[in-house]
Amino acid sequence: SAIIHSANIYHMSEFGKAINTTLYVKNAPSYAGLGMGGEGYTSFTIAGRTGEGMTTCRTFTRFRRCSLVGAFSSV
Repeated sequence: SAIIHSANIYHMSEFGKAINTTLYVKNAPSYAGLGMGGEGYTSFTIAGRTGEGMTTCRTFTRFRRCSLVGAFSSV
């Protein structure tokens, strides 16, 4: 898991590529990656190398989630 606080989208993108983690939260507390104050839902897996990650009841394989809270506007 990793978090970053920045207004620079380029820095957030490069950091995300460099860390290569399952949960990556931008501009929010780390628990936003678990669906609390961010997107998605809370459910855990042991599929990752570190035992972290999200899963659904249909699958126990790892997928990545990227949450961006505030500081970005497409308008």
